[in-house]
Amino acid sequence: MAFPPLVEPAPELSAERRARYARTIRLPGFGMLAQRRLHAARVLVVGAGGLGSAVLPLLASTGFGTIGIVDDDRVEPSNLPRQTVHTPADIGRLKTDSAAETVRAIDPESEVRLFAERLTAANAREIIAGFDLVLDGSDNFPTRYLVNDAAMLAGVPVVWGAVHQAGGQVGLSWAAQGPHYRDLFPVPPEPGSIPSCAEAGALPSVCGTIGSLMVGEAIKLVTGTGEPVLGRVIVHDALHGTFREVAYERDPAGEPVTGLIDYDAFCGVSDTVSAGELHARLLAGEPHTLLDVREPWEADIAEIPGSLLVPLGVVQRDPAGVAARLGTEPLVLVCHHGVRAETARRLLADVGAPGLVLAGGIDAWARDVDPSLPRY
Repeated sequence: MAFPPLVEPAPELSAERRARYARTIRLPGFGMLAQRRLHAARVLVVGAGGLGSAVLPLLASTGFGTIGIVDDDRVEPSNLPRQTVHTPADIGRLKTDSAAETVRAIDPESEVRLFAERLTAANAREIIAGFDLVLDGSDNFPTRYLVNDAAMLAGVPVVWGAVHQAGGQVGLSWAAQGPHYRDLFPVPPEPGSIPSCAEAGALPSVCGTIGSLMVGEAIKLVTGTGEPVLGRVIVHDALHGTFREVAYERDPAGEPVTGLIDYDAFCGVSDTVSAGELHARLLAGEPHTLLDVREPWEADIAEIPGSLLVPLGVVQRDPAGVAARLGTEPLVLVCHHGVRAETARRLLADVGAPGLVLAGGIDAWARDVDPSLPRY
């Protein structure tokens, strides 16, 4: 079903702007009024990575008047194949700065608001309060639940996208009008059960497809045209060239969201130690066993000195045998970003070898402790 337009229209556009959007304005059922609504709209994009790179240029070229970007990461070489708002010259820069430069080059009149920080339960409500809708391109479940809940409390819709290897999904969460993310996924998946993009890979073209669909939903919501995908998830399989829909409804047993929580704990990723804290412990001479569960080729690129390399597959085949090799020193498990390490942590804990996961993995270590290490 269609919904009323999300925002009131902006004042009349200049002749130059009318000429710029002439082909959009000519669309049946769209017109100048819809274009003025886009100019008045304030949209927040969570993440300037693969999906953000697809979303941001389209938002700017379509004529969204205010675009917010929240991301605390910096550009790495491995980002470039799918994160097309960044170039090799941007390596090491804040993603927000690089993305903003691209947006402003497309439309100098677009107002760009930057939040070069991690979205957390402490700042999410304040950040989201300044926008009419949110496009969530984050790549982890704690952030997705956080965005859903904070937007629900603010009364604004969230268009979310997800990419995994050669497929992706797009949905709309809008508790004021229908179901939301928690109705679809009441319980987060077990930590380590779904690899991140960094762990599993992502086909760059899928980011473009899913990001385009996300912007299409944003246009429909702002202008009141078309039928938003509320209560439906679009599922794309690029390898087979297919799209399908999954319908869902509001969960009558769902608990109301009355505030924000510890989303890392909610998603079961609380048994962690930060790179800075681990570094301090090692400098203080505290004994630790660092178990690196990545593959040998990854350790050849970058590793923490003194680590014991045991790939996750070995741990999965014989957790008790691996545990017998570890001794009694406190155990810290390391992988690229933390997903595989969490899987290994659970397996080893079940056989009597509890440990902590290095939060953010070796990527966080390279960022926060040893910048000389390559980030892949």
